[in-house]
Amino acid sequence: MRKIGLFLFDHDCRVQDNLALNQLCQLVDEVICVYWLKPTSKFVARYSQVQPSAAQRGFLRHTLDTLNQELEHGGQRLIVLEGDLCAHIQAYIEQLASPQQCLSHIARTAHCGWYENQQWQALQLKFPQLSFLSEHHATLFAPEHLPFSLEHLPPSFTPFRQQVEHLNIAAPSSVSRLPPPPKAMIQTLPAWPLSLKNAGLSQQQTQATAAVSKAFPQAKAHLHDYFATRAASEYKQTRNALSGHYFSTRFSAYLAHGSLSPQQIIQALKAYEDQHGANESTYWIFFELLWREYFYYAAVAKPRSLFFKGGAKQRQLDTAFDAHRFSQWCEGSTNYPLVNALMNELSATGWLSNRGRQIVASCLVNELGLDWRYGAAYFEQCLIDYDVASNWGNWQYIAGVGADPRGGRHFSIEKQTGLYDPLGRYIKTWTQ
Repeated sequence: MRKIGLFLFDHDCRVQDNLALNQLCQLVDEVICVYWLKPTSKFVARYSQVQPSAAQRGFLRHTLDTLNQELEHGGQRLIVLEGDLCAHIQAYIEQLASPQQCLSHIARTAHCGWYENQQWQALQLKFPQLSFLSEHHATLFAPEHLPFSLEHLPPSFTPFRQQVEHLNIAAPSSVSRLPPPPKAMIQTLPAWPLSLKNAGLSQQQTQATAAVSKAFPQAKAHLHDYFATRAASEYKQTRNALSGHYFSTRFSAYLAHGSLSPQQIIQALKAYEDQHGANESTYWIFFELLWREYFYYAAVAKPRSLFFKGGAKQRQLDTAFDAHRFSQWCEGSTNYPLVNALMNELSATGWLSNRGRQIVASCLVNELGLDWRYGAAYFEQCLIDYDVASNWGNWQYIAGVGADPRGGRHFSIEKQTGLYDPLGRYIKTWTQ
């Protein structure tokens, strides 16, 4: 009997360096490749009350188009599903059931999100006859690589970094000369089940997709182009800018959707350091990947508290919700020109610099006195690089209920304007 596997793409939209996909390919004769468009959770609908932005939808489509092209090179195709995932899988089970074949396996890359894991558990309860495979491969370190159990995850970033940055499996040349582990390379993809009726991803491209494609080239091209410049050697000096050419790596969008893995970025960083030399700036790219790593495992360790107003420690915050002030913040009509310009950029492009995100988050919490979760939920619906752990973890950090031992960050908007837009060029660009 032919075994058929179903692979659920999510935050791992790539064929190579995809451990779970590689393992599934070795277990089955044929594969169905699926991306499920998750519905907006009730939690986000409550706090955000907006639909995913056009830019976010456009970047996702851009990502899925690229993934579909990679799959087609291996004789495969991508199916995009909406609605009840259990109902879709039940339909596949029925379509593929015969004396000669059956759907036998479902695989995915492990996720840190509470809702995503609830769905995964629901699938296992609904279909106990299937084999389920889940592998951690969205991070630099698998849980077994960490020098501590998740129950003893350090309460803040610095002790985490100090314990993991010298692990040979991840460190770039500036920290260690040992190479990374071999990638999960797929030589051939199993065939698509011929008896399956679903067509592949349509080739229709939206206006938003075209705009995002221009600003964000395909992942591998962007990785190559970034390290073909000397921007990495100056990254620590440019990373806090609000705009500019290669002032940021802009890897976050590709990491969030998994069209690039952190291992692929580390390998490219190693090659760059070998050619041009390592310095504090090249180390800082690695440093910020470690921040992503820390937020990921903090979400794994305490998934529900990521959404608590007071965080894991249930700290009392003197913030609430005011619909008028929240609308002003979302629409870029506050009393703070820099905040307005930043929110306008976010609305138009689905992306903001790291410093810009900190400024608008601090404004919502400290100047407007609003519950930080409304801002986090709004970002979830707008950002093209939305990542559950990094987004909600960073908002907790600003609000003082997360990993910051200093108890939150308050950015003076006047000072930030003087530091990062002294001539008002950024404000003028995004408020005309």
